[in-house]
Amino acid sequence: MSLVIAFIGARCAAMAGDMREISFGGEPGAVAALEGELYGGTITDDEALHRRAAALEITLRIRDDRVKVRDRGGVLVGEVGERDGPAVRVRRLYVAAGMYALIDLEGGRVTRRSGGGAGSFVVLGNEVSKRVAHRCITAGWKNGTLEDAIRILIRTLEEASRTSPTVSRTFLLVQTRSPSDPARLLEDDLQVREGRDPPS
Repeated sequence: MSLVIAFIGARCAAMAGDMREISFGGEPGAVAALEGELYGGTITDDEALHRRAAALEITLRIRDDRVKVRDRGGVLVGEVGERDGPAVRVRRLYVAAGMYALIDLEGGRVTRRSGGGAGSFVVLGNEVSKRVAHRCITAGWKNGTLEDAIRILIRTLEEASRTSPTVSRTFLLVQTRSPSDPARLLEDDLQVREGRDPPS
């Protein structure tokens, strides 16, 4: 899991996400130990991650080209994944001007997490990146403009990348002024996932 952060304004929204994906190979207990240290904040840079992985005889595959945020017809969609043993859970955020919706996908199960309206920041990530985001939002947000919110998104991604190797230095930023209903796109996605045709 890495970092996706969004701002939902009354007439606009913006979302940013890093591009890192890390895969681990090795003995499951060692992988779990490394993930615990990594996502708990003990490991703070790439060099330390490689050094600890070598000590635990774990192979790493790190790529910084995974697209986690996109604009889908005026609705911004962000997604992060986390592995718990063989199980993979995906947390997906749908955002448009004035509203958002959040779900978890795990195996064939969908869990609707929450939703909300304007004036919100929503953060998806591990505990380290969430702490960075909270600090940046608390220090920088004074009910400002979309441009102020975008500065906070950028600052959060930059600071998180310096704090944890789970977040890449490269990131994508998308924004919208569309009042499209994110819940409708969410429902369309779930129907496609279940093999039904979405309404035309």
